[in-house]
Amino acid sequence: MRRKSEPKNHMSCELRAVSVNESVCRAIIGVFLAPENPTATELADIKCAVSEAVTNAIVHGYGAGNEGIVYLGAEIYPDRTVRITVRDKGKGIEDIALARRPLYTTDTSGERSGMGFSVMESFTDRLRVLSRPGAGTRITMYKRLS
Repeated sequence: MRRKSEPKNHMSCELRAVSVNESVCRAIIGVFLAPENPTATELADIKCAVSEAVTNAIVHGYGAGNEGIVYLGAEIYPDRTVRITVRDKGKGIEDIALARRPLYTTDTSGERSGMGFSVMESFTDRLRVLSRPGAGTRITMYKRLS
């Protein structure tokens, strides 16, 4: 989705890759979008997608040590399209197509369902995943508000 116009608002932040910051990212995106008056469903969908992306960065990007930073960015465009980016500089994804398959997980403990990308896709209009092993992952989600 190439944007022809400049965003009318944007934000970015970075947080330590610890599980408590997943809820912080949900709150940040909610506050950032509030002036656009999204519907309750749109806001819940976006927050859920952000939660999944941030959790993936923390759990899969950095793993047990959680030594790293999660980056969150968002833009709102005049046509009410929201672009949200979540990225990490963690271990990256070896096979993106495989990782995007429902129920696929690298978690051997059985705690993860392998539905993160499916959830993100179902709650956004478009999902883009860029990753390089050893260099991290960038998730970009697009959602047009009504």
